[in-house]
Amino acid sequence: MQPPSKKAAVTIGALLLIILGAALLSRRSGPAGGESPETSADTATPSGSAQAAAAPSQPGGPGQPQERRPKEDVLPMPGCWEGVGEFDKNASLDNFRQALAAAAGAGDRELAQYLQERLTELVGEDAGKALQVLDWAEKSSQPELGVYMEALKATGAVQDPKVAERLLKMGEDKGSQLMNRAAAMDALETQKRLSPANIQRLKTVAMDLSADSAGWVATRTIGRVMKEDFERTGNFAPYWKELLDIGEKSEDMAVRLLALEMPSYSNPVIGGDSMERLVQIMRTDRERDVREMAAFRLAVTQEPDKALEAYRAAFPAEQDECVRWAFFRFAVRAAGPRALPVLAQMAAQDPRFLQDYQDFQRLYAEGTVDFARVWMGKEERHPCIMEEGAPH
Repeated sequence: MQPPSKKAAVTIGALLLIILGAALLSRRSGPAGGESPETSADTATPSGSAQAAAAPSQPGGPGQPQERRPKEDVLPMPGCWEGVGEFDKNASLDNFRQALAAAAGAGDRELAQYLQERLTELVGEDAGKALQVLDWAEKSSQPELGVYMEALKATGAVQDPKVAERLLKMGEDKGSQLMNRAAAMDALETQKRLSPANIQRLKTVAMDLSADSAGWVATRTIGRVMKEDFERTGNFAPYWKELLDIGEKSEDMAVRLLALEMPSYSNPVIGGDSMERLVQIMRTDRERDVREMAAFRLAVTQEPDKALEAYRAAFPAEQDECVRWAFFRFAVRAAGPRALPVLAQMAAQDPRFLQDYQDFQRLYAEGTVDFARVWMGKEERHPCIMEEGAPH
């Protein structure tokens, strides 16, 4: 279906629902609904009976049926928070904190979400206002902290170098609460690009075990800005260089795994200069999940034959079935039908993969080429959880 038709269908559907609702309301007020005029009047207004008694008589006397004016249809309206109208009239940074404190005290998440959106509007492109909000955030805790930071990262002002610098300093501050540091790192993820120096600063936090959750968020922020920059400009190399270093050297397994995963969301083609390091991670990392993720990353490469050889060479030494399965299927992703001889060799070494080899052999013999379609036709035979970002 073409987009204009879908839009028209949605519009017509919405109009039909409104018309149907109005018709139903109108039926309830008429004789066909089985209600007496008195009941109908009472339903319409609390003083309906008194109004009916005071109404002037119609021509023809009391024996004639009364002409009834149709009730005005009243569509239900969403509720409104007390005081929001007044707040909207006079909204400013000066009275915002009071309104947010009231919402947080009442545990009203919907109102807090609304105030977050209003704060984004209040700050806009104004770096001075953004810095004022960061003053509050430094001394706050949840849920106010989340409102401040989520609102801020959606503003235009967050792109201002002064605001970005302040966020970096907050994230680097080892004297601050970890949740505040993590929130600052997270607020940087909407940056359009990061300078090499700022990538290094985020990497330092990512590599610091004491940073805990802030280190994980710093890693994610590098990856998310990489995605933004890559989609706009095609530039990913400086980000990937540091992510690969994190994936290779971090002492935190979750951080290593995330660093290797982040390219999955933009799928840049990995150059040959990264392959040896990925192969080393794939063969030696102590965690199964990280070895699988390195195998996945290796499959999207400019040199598929080198990747295929790496999978073939790593297979005999790997003892985990799921990591072997990663080598097996990602060999197909990297090299397509050219991987079949290598798959046959793997299946000869481990009979658990014989049926997988036969599956891929059949799919390619049927003329299927695209890996996504090959994978859709492939039966899952191994008790392995798919890593995020892998085709399934």
